[in-house]
Amino acid sequence: MKIKLFFLCCFLACAHLVVAQDTLKLSISDAEKRFLANNYQLLLAKYEIEQAKADVITARLFDNPEISHENLFYNHETKRFLETSFATGQFNTQISQLFKLAGKRNKQIKLAQTAVKMEEYEYYDLMRTLRYQLRHNFFKLHGLQQSVKTYSLQIKALEQLLQVSNKQLALGNIAQKDIIRIKSLLYNLQVERQQMLAEIADLGTELKLITQISPNMVIETVLETDRPKQTTLLPYATLLDSAMNNRVDLKNSQMAITYAQQNLRLQKANAIPDVQLSLAYDLKGNYPEKYTGIGISMPIPLFNRNQGEIKKAKIAIEAQQATHQQLENALANEVFKAYQNASRVEELYANMDNNFGADYQKLIDEVTINFSKRNISLLEFLDFYEAYKDHVLQYNQLLFERNNAKEEINFVTGTSIYK
Repeated sequence: MKIKLFFLCCFLACAHLVVAQDTLKLSISDAEKRFLANNYQLLLAKYEIEQAKADVITARLFDNPEISHENLFYNHETKRFLETSFATGQFNTQISQLFKLAGKRNKQIKLAQTAVKMEEYEYYDLMRTLRYQLRHNFFKLHGLQQSVKTYSLQIKALEQLLQVSNKQLALGNIAQKDIIRIKSLLYNLQVERQQMLAEIADLGTELKLITQISPNMVIETVLETDRPKQTTLLPYATLLDSAMNNRVDLKNSQMAITYAQQNLRLQKANAIPDVQLSLAYDLKGNYPEKYTGIGISMPIPLFNRNQGEIKKAKIAIEAQQATHQQLENALANEVFKAYQNASRVEELYANMDNNFGADYQKLIDEVTINFSKRNISLLEFLDFYEAYKDHVLQYNQLLFERNNAKEEINFVTGTSIYK
């Protein structure tokens, strides 16, 4: 019996340890480290960069020489196959090499190198987007988790109040309708908390996918330090200038123009024919016997001078320039919108009393005690509870919006101005 009890204790201890390990306390810096090390989308983007680098290797390679050989198949006089002797055989062998003119090879190399740069810019732009999504979800998840804690405290307090009220109902000191009102408030809080928990589960799933955290892990967000209170933001002109210099999607758009221009030069070069040199040896089919000859061949650009591809390349340049201009305009609007939003949120946060939350918590505790003593009415009690809940939700939402406003500025400027 003692042995069984010992194993049972060990099992319960291990089970407790497993449950404890299922909760992961995650800070924003830890989340970013996991994201950079494990995210599959970034890994796939790296593979695409390596593929583009392989295209550079291909562009550097010269064309392979070609060799051809023709042999007498059957000599009807000697009744023998594939003879190669001078007396009764015959064969012809030729080797040729294509030489590209007008710098086609170098132009193809530059084009492939530009494609590598574009893939790298796409990689960093993907990282910028995913990092914003990561930090957005993290701060939103943190705010919801803090709100759920408030809901849980309120629900627990109401459950205790409901027990006390039921006893008072049995003594005839409270009306049945008051019990129903308390239960209604309790059920509403439970339903709202359940909806919030569902949203937390969705955000947690997205966060796990970005950081490759195990699906059965419960994430508990932790803020390392509160952000310093910002009284003023950088001017819009400064933010716009930073965005113009640092946004990788804008750099990629400019690189796309360069790519189109390089492609135009290549297509113009393709209009110039390439030269093929050849060396031939013929045993007896030419004069003199054991003939050795050298040849040169090239197409005559009479009809096809690559006109269609050249026109397409010119149109591509104009299209990329229009796309780049549109991106610049969109970028300026994004920066201005983020700047205005951050200014509004920062102004609202600066005017908020930091002690208001703690004072309100003390007040709601006093309200609960006074209601249990019947010093205030049920209506006043319910009003205080609703106001307290709304305050907590609004305060946590404001903190999230403040953090997210800074992240949005970082996102639209392509920098880490606000950390």
